[in-house]
Amino acid sequence: MSPPLIKGWCPSAHRPMMSGDGLIVRVRPRLARLDVRQAIALCELADRFGNGTIDLTNRANLQLRGVAQANHKKLLTELAELNLLDAEPGIEVRRNILVSPLYRDGDQTTTLAEELMRRLAELPELPAKFGLAVDVGQTRLLAADSADIRLERGLDGLVLRADGAETGCSITEDEAVDQVIHLARWFAQSFTPSLRRMAQLIAERDLPLKWQGKEVVPIGPMIQPGSSEIGPVYGAAFGQLPASKLSELIEASGATAIRVTPWRMFILEGGSVKQASAFVTHESDPLVTADACPGAPHCPQAEMETRTIARALAPRVSGSLHVSGCAKGCARKKPADIVLVGNSGRFDLVKRGRAGDEPCQRGLTSETLMTMDLT
Repeated sequence: MSPPLIKGWCPSAHRPMMSGDGLIVRVRPRLARLDVRQAIALCELADRFGNGTIDLTNRANLQLRGVAQANHKKLLTELAELNLLDAEPGIEVRRNILVSPLYRDGDQTTTLAEELMRRLAELPELPAKFGLAVDVGQTRLLAADSADIRLERGLDGLVLRADGAETGCSITEDEAVDQVIHLARWFAQSFTPSLRRMAQLIAERDLPLKWQGKEVVPIGPMIQPGSSEIGPVYGAAFGQLPASKLSELIEASGATAIRVTPWRMFILEGGSVKQASAFVTHESDPLVTADACPGAPHCPQAEMETRTIARALAPRVSGSLHVSGCAKGCARKKPADIVLVGNSGRFDLVKRGRAGDEPCQRGLTSETLMTMDLT
């Protein structure tokens, strides 16, 4: 098996990525929220320009897949009309901001995130996947999600924390964004081609003491499919949202908006609970702990179809399951109890590891896997 190609950047709307089924066009919802008009229209665009599905990414972004190159400019025009596109491509790439999704209009989360968005142009040149997180609720929800600089809550106020550091520094709301920019500039002056994320950098180099010493609040319970204080929560198996089914659910629920999360779940703001067989509706569903990339033929690097076998195996795996079309392991970076990796038309098996780890068994067929003990 040849090593998978690592592209080192994420698709955007202005700079889509070519995949096996066409262009991947990423949409970055501001404050992780689309109002009902934007959400319904995006579903229609996925049907008209893409393959009828919307991907929900682990950075709380949305992706249209299967877009023909000839339709890319038309799609951009319609995204701009929906206010889902930054006019300046450079700003769009920098608007990589995770927000804790249970915010209220006008609270500290929205205030800080909106100021960050207004001042993105002040950030230095940073690696493509560099991200920010606004996680200032009474408990932290984004601690395990991808971000390099984090605004969090301490025991007596706001804390700015570099990812990978145990502690951060106390800041006021008025100075928070200034300090984010200051820390980003330190990183920009310090990172190297092999140390392109904050946690990697400070594992090798000392973080200045002025950005350490203040403890942050504990990590809170993970949101699960069911209900929340904002509205009903639904899961998306493998992060895939069937566009027509999503549109139907939004309209049936009476929701005023949809909020997306980095956890393959979305919240129907102000909506009522409705039956939705196309989505995960209960935390006990085995698909909650199953990950699978798009696989073949949708990804040119994938050596196996992934999601059919993942759906079949998920109820038979007692822990977490990751099915990857290749050793790159895009769908899940952390270890899983059972990992299947496509290799030359069959699967390799890794237990309690990652897709790129040494397998304990090789050359397994789908039929063999369905008869194996995968506990």
